[in-house]
This record gives sequence, structure tokens and C-alpha cells, in this order.
Amino acid sequence: MKYLRVGPAGHERPIAESGGRFYDLSAVTADITGAFLAAGGITTVDGLPDIDITGERRGAPISRPGAVLCVGQNYAAHAAESGAQPPAEPILFYKAPNTVIGPDDDIRLPRGSRRTDWEVELGVVIGRTARYLDSPASAAAHIAGYVLSNDVSEREYQLDRSGGQWSKGKSCETFNPLGPWLVTPDEVGFPLRLRSWVNDAPRQDSSTADMIFDVGYLIWHLSQFTVLEPGDLINTGTPEGVALSGRFPYLGAGDVVEMEITGLGRQRSVVTE
Repeated sequence: MKYLRVGPAGHERPIAESGGRFYDLSAVTADITGAFLAAGGITTVDGLPDIDITGERRGAPISRPGAVLCVGQNYAAHAAESGAQPPAEPILFYKAPNTVIGPDDDIRLPRGSRRTDWEVELGVVIGRTARYLDSPASAAAHIAGYVLSNDVSEREYQLDRSGGQWSKGKSCETFNPLGPWLVTPDEVGFPLRLRSWVNDAPRQDSSTADMIFDVGYLIWHLSQFTVLEPGDLINTGTPEGVALSGRFPYLGAGDVVEMEITGLGRQRSVVTE
């Protein structure tokens, strides 16, 4: 099953996609929330009205998450281009939940920003409370689905003005385009190809096979330190090919950032001031 939300910002409607057709979930749930996902979502679209969503804005496929947990330097090649050794255990930082926007919404440069960067990432949405899980294998039962995520970063704020923690460079307004779909695990096959482009020029092109810590391990590990709740979003790290590498310029007003992950759709954001 694929879930999405369409409509004006703050007034999105819950939608399911199946077999290339779209179905209104308004009679089933008011929104794609943690409570809806914890209850199992839906398993069939039988009896639901199909609708035409042509021309409608696509919002983030989940309502505002309670937490956005992010994992740093989780791809071997990206760690290398950042000048760092692969981490011995997952690096955790947080983004403000209000950074989450739709997959086609604009990315706004922070005032005075000179080093805003893109990061295509596999996002994981929690569907069942996870605390002190016994093993990575047990994590699968706690996953509601997977989503395409852009962990936009301001590198000066993240690295030079961080005060020792990365969240300043991660929590600026509009810094997490998400979607278009939340795809349930039964429709996702690993490894996944992740790609990004800036102004149609290729930037990132990698695979989840390059992840240092896989999804199951990350959920198990994080559950030892915090309670993961339904609707929470985990950004699992970005592969090589970002501006931080020194190979590409940082983003400026008017740039177009596009991203795609196998089976999870494509997003397109225009950078504005």
C-alpha cells in the first residue's frame, strides 16, 4: 500500500494508492497519523471511493511526526568524502519536526546562508512503539513504511557554529522535504537505489547496500536510548555526492533539487530566499 496526503498546506487529505488508482481515506481516518499507522492502516481499498488528484499539491505523506531522528555518516563513501572514519556506532542527531514539508514544496535558504546542501535519504516511519528491542531482527515488526527524504543541511551552522551538536544546521525552516509516498514494507525490496540531481546535473547515485548500519540495526540501536513512537521519522543517512565533498557548489536561489529512490517516488524542490 502507498499512502499520501494532498491539498493545501495544513489542510491535506489522506489518500491511498493501489494499482495506479487513488482512494480517499477520509471516511477511515482524518489523517495519516501515528495512531492510524499503529492500528495497522488499511489492508484493502475495497469500498473506498476512487478520486482524481491531478493538479493537487502533494503534502508530506505523514502528518507532523513527534520526532525526526537522523543518522549521520551512515554510508561508507559519504563518511570518506566528509573526511571521517566510518563510525563505530550510529551517530544520532535530531531535526525539528516542523522542518517536514511536501515533496514539491520550496526549500527556503536561511538568512545569510552560504552553504546549504542536499542529502537524499531513505526515511523510515515507525508504526509500533519500540523500546529496548531485543535484536535488530525484531525491528521489522515496528516499521510502518519507507519514504523518500531530503535531509537539507546548512553546513556552516552544522559544523562551524554547531556548539558541538549538528541540529543547528538541520532544523531550519523547510529543511525536510518528504515523500511523495509512504510505502508499506511489503512493497519495498532492498537494496534501493538513491539518486539526486541539481539543475538536472547528477549528484548522488548510490545504493542502500553501502549503508554501514542497516535499517533493522538502526531501529534496534536507537530503541536502547529513546522510545520510538508511531509516526516518528528516522532519516537513515545520505550517500556520497553532496556539496560538502567540495566537488559541487552549494545551493543558491533558483536552483532545482530533484531526488528519487527506487519504488518510493520522486520529489522536486525549488530553492528560494
